[in-house]
Order: sequence, then C-alpha cells, then structure tokens
Amino acid sequence: MVNFSIVFLFVLISSCSVSAQICLNRSGFFTANGTYDLNRRLMLSSLPSNVTANDGFYTTWIGQDPNRAYGLGMCVPGTDAKSCSDCIVSSSDRLLKNCTNQIEAIDWRMATTLCHVRYSNRSFYGLLGMEILRSEHYTRDFQDNLTDLEITWEALMIGVIDQASSLYYAAGTKKLESSSSTNVYSFVQCSKDISLQNCTKCLQQNVIEYRSCCRGRQGGVIARPSCFIRWEIYPFLGLFDNPSPRIKGGKRVSTGTIVAIVVVPILLLALGFYLCKKREAYKSFTTENGYFSVAKRFRETFGTAALENATDDIANSGSLQFEFKTIEAATSHFHNINKLGHGGFGEVYKGTFPNGAEVAVKRLSKTSGQGEEEFKNEVFLVAKLQHRNLVRLLGFSVKGEEKILVYEFLHNKSLDHFLFDPVKKVQLDWTRRYNIIEGITRGILYLHQDSRLTIIHRDLKASNILLDADMNPKISDFGMARNFRVDQTEDTTGRVVGTFGYMPPEYVTNGQFSTKSDVYSFGVLILEIIGGKRNSSFNDIDGSISNLVTYVWRLWNNESLLELVDAAIGENYDRNEVIRCIHIGLLCVQENPVDRPTMSTVFHMLTNTSITLPVPQPPGFVFRVRSDPNPLAERLQPYFSTNMSFACHVSITCPR
Repeated sequence: MVNFSIVFLFVLISSCSVSAQICLNRSGFFTANGTYDLNRRLMLSSLPSNVTANDGFYTTWIGQDPNRAYGLGMCVPGTDAKSCSDCIVSSSDRLLKNCTNQIEAIDWRMATTLCHVRYSNRSFYGLLGMEILRSEHYTRDFQDNLTDLEITWEALMIGVIDQASSLYYAAGTKKLESSSSTNVYSFVQCSKDISLQNCTKCLQQNVIEYRSCCRGRQGGVIARPSCFIRWEIYPFLGLFDNPSPRIKGGKRVSTGTIVAIVVVPILLLALGFYLCKKREAYKSFTTENGYFSVAKRFRETFGTAALENATDDIANSGSLQFEFKTIEAATSHFHNINKLGHGGFGEVYKGTFPNGAEVAVKRLSKTSGQGEEEFKNEVFLVAKLQHRNLVRLLGFSVKGEEKILVYEFLHNKSLDHFLFDPVKKVQLDWTRRYNIIEGITRGILYLHQDSRLTIIHRDLKASNILLDADMNPKISDFGMARNFRVDQTEDTTGRVVGTFGYMPPEYVTNGQFSTKSDVYSFGVLILEIIGGKRNSSFNDIDGSISNLVTYVWRLWNNESLLELVDAAIGENYDRNEVIRCIHIGLLCVQENPVDRPTMSTVFHMLTNTSITLPVPQPPGFVFRVRSDPNPLAERLQPYFSTNMSFACHVSITCPR
C-alpha cells in the first residue's frame, strides 16, 4: 500500500459530519509561499464558483511543470449552488490548514452535503485511485437480525451500484424483511473523471472491503480517491426526504434524480454527437475539462469564430476562469486603496483571495476604444507563453461589459517605479541594472525565437517591465503583441499603436513592424536603464528637437559615453561593461532595421565579451525640424497627442 500520512481521517460529531482527508507525501513536499503553493492556492480559490457553474464537477490546472497544480472539485448532482460552494470552500480551507506542505491531498467531506476536493502536481484525471483512504464503522453493531441486515445491505448495494454505473452516483433505501420500521439507507458516488466501468469496479471493491471490516455495523463510510460509499439506518443529507416512485431493488430517488436518469443522458448524448461532429477537440474541451461555461461566455462576448480559434488555447493554457464576484471581493470592489496603476487598457488592482493568494487584477476600462481587442489578444496569445522573464497570466473573468485579466502579483511593481524616482533609483546599482538588461534580453529572445510562435511585443518600455522580489525583470502587457507565421518576417498595419519614443521610424512612418521593431525599443530601454532618465526627458538643444537617443549619439561622437551613467550608480561599476552596453543600445536603435542586430546576436554580445561590436550608424531619431506636412501625424493624434512633442520622427511635422 502507498505510504501516506493521515492528517485527519474521520470525525463524527452530533450533526453526523463525516470527512475523509489525507495529505499524501508520496510526491514529496513543497516550499511554503513558493510557486507551487501559489498555484495551489489560486487553483483552490477558483474551484467553488467553477464547480457550481459546471453542474457540480470541475477539473482544472494552473502553472507549468514542475510547479503545475492540478485540481478537481465535485458536489452531489442537484445540490444547490450555495451548499455546494460552501462545501468546496470548507474542504479547500481544511486542506490548506492541514496539508501545510504535502504536494498531494484528497478530501471527501460530508456535512450538510457531500463534496470532493483533490489536488496534486501530477495529472490524476482518468486514473483509478484504489488506495483505501479509510474504512470506518463508527456506529454500534446492529442488535436485531444481523443476517437480515447483511442480506438487505448487499441487495441495496447491488441496486445503487447498478444505478451509479450509468450516473456516477446513486442514493437508495431498502426495508429489512424482519422489521417493518427499519430501513437501510445508502449513497454512493464516483469521481466523474474516471470511466463508468472503473466507477463500478471501485464501488465493488468497497463492497468487498465492507465484508472484511464492517459487517453488521449500522453505519459507516468507505472512501478511496475515486469513489465513496456511506450507509446508515437513518436518512442523511436530505437525499431521501422526498417521496418518489420505487426503483428496482427497493431504491427511492427524487424527482430531480429521475429527470437526471431519463432526460440528462439523452441530452448529453445529443450534445456529444453534435460536438463530435462539430469538432472533436471542442468536445474534449467542454466535457472532459469542465470548461463549458468558459466557452459559452467567450462565444457570447467575442463570437463563435473567436471561440473556435481559441478553444485549444484556453483548454491548454493553464489559465483559470474566475467568477467576477470573486475578483470583486479580492479587490474590495476595486477600491482605490488596492489600485496599483493604470494604462490604456484600464486600471490594475491588487487582489487578495481568502486563502492568502495575491494577484494583480487588470480591469478593462469600459470607455477604452482598444481594450476588447487587447483583452482577446492577451487571453488567447499569452496563454501559450511561459518564461521566467515574462509575467504569468493566471486567469480571466468575463461578465457583461466587465473583462478582467488576472496576473501573478509582483511586489516591486515596474522598472520605471525605481528607475525614474530620485530616491528609489539608488536601489538599482550597476549589477542589478545589468541583470535587468540581461533578463529583458532573455525574455525578448524567447518571444522572437524560442517560443512556439514568433511574437512581436510592440510596446516594450520601462513601465511594462515588472520586477519580482529579487529584482528579476518580467515583460508584461501583451495587448498589442502580434504573432508571425513561421515564414513571416514583417507586417504592416494601418493602426499604429504603442508609445512614442520607443517606436522605430519605419513603424511610425509606414506602419511596418517586425522583430527589429522590438530591438529598437529594447535599445531605448538599455539607454534609459544606464542613464536613469526617461527618453522623453530631453528638451530642445541648440534649436533642434532631441531625446535620449540623439543625446547618446552625441556622446558617442564626442567619445564621452560615460557621461550617460546615472549619478545614482556612483563609481562602483565596470566601465568596459557599461560602454559595451551603451554600444549595444546604439546598435539596436539604428535607423535601418537591417542594420539592427537580432536578439540572439544581442544576447551573444552581452554574454561574450570576445565578440567585436560593429560601429553603429546614426540612430533612427536624429531630429531636424521639418515643415513638410505628413498625414500620419493626424492619424496618430488620437493615440499620442500628449506625447508627440518629445518623440517625433524626421519626416513628421513636429510640434514646436
């Protein structure tokens, strides 16, 4: 038998509350507040609302191996939403309290209703779990005709297991032949992730276990990871309250159960046939993974075509769906005290779930003209991206006009929060700044080359680089990102979006973008990180429009690059390393995209000092005042009117 520690097995109280809970140590232990613990807490936070929204059964997972947390939640079919949710919450809370560092845990809880919660770092869906969690006879021996009780018990079990072999659950009662006033009541249930054949097998093994442990007992529970049985000589959990027609074997069921037995299988068969014809993957997505309500909401919000294209991404993303009311509660109804910042998409809030898990909540502004497109882009695109230098999208929520993105919470906020603050910037010594440059390089390289897709971010800037507790950078905000085909190198758009000062000239003037567009933005970022000044903080110099790029180009021509170094760094830095980084930054912002290095070349330049760097050509934003009109200036005005004064290309009529 598998070695496990039993933290809390069965408790019988006056209300006849019964639970079987174990914390398994067979897969090892996790570190408190580590990645797996965060994933576990977030997954459990999402279970109550998702179980009730998916007819009492839901499976999900979040995160990436080896810290991925798989979860399952289940209630008795027909249980009202509040009772089901309360039971899942109670079960989850008990697991968090009792299983403090075990990677796997299981709980069958029976108080006012029955529910089942399970989690692990491995996928257990569809696997038949036959370990005996506990076989318990917690009431006294039957004092009357013991043989009659055993015969009645066996006959009752044959009937309920037969019913469960097509429904995964059954409740039944049978009168003892020797007593007109005594009935035996039983309820059985299987976890719906296993097959019906394995459900029958699991329940039959419980009957065998009864014969060795519990014969003649008036009541008891036998639980395994995949199935559960309980019997009493009195009705329990309200499963036997409503009078109803007799079922074969003396079993009584409620009207709702009869409807489930007759109508639901027919509807499910019809739905399954349709989905199979429509799309086999969609069937798997909606029925096996419990995402039907997610699909429905996205269809209603974005249309069927968007759903068809996004189905596999959502199902395989590891992103959770959260109920809007859960997000509201976590952010104290989006109270200003939890507000972290805002952007073109909307506002960002800190959220804290009841179990302590912290998240960043990005709320789409209802007045945003570009938010819905960006929302779809992040949910469907970022779901495929997993890298230590990219911010993790944990989940989403959709309710009417409300569209929410849920991210991992990073306590140190964004790079600009430190870099451009005269007090906080002293925390960024040269070693940290260099590590930030290298981390951003790795993140962009993953987007351009190492991920399944070629991703162009299109809005790289200091405010979109978040910092974790160790000041490691994570690229965020993929609302404007675009993915390329395998054979595609560039594209054009009539809708130029982004932030002036970080956008390359070919994108501003002609709407052309490619991986070299991100390289240009990255070059600006390098110069900002070294100088500790915004690209937009430079005013007119000698009658010409200037910014950080043109300033650094002048330093290059004057052979005085170290004048760029932020005074907050002091003298404690490697001069050759700093000069090399500035040199790389200038190579990245060259006017012709062909002259800019790829991110893989940038990475080698940063990590291999033996590589000789080419001499940079003039950057793309060496400004001269031009008076010739350009229609693009008008086209960009709605998006960038507040920023045009500090970031105009040579061919645009720049405000004076």
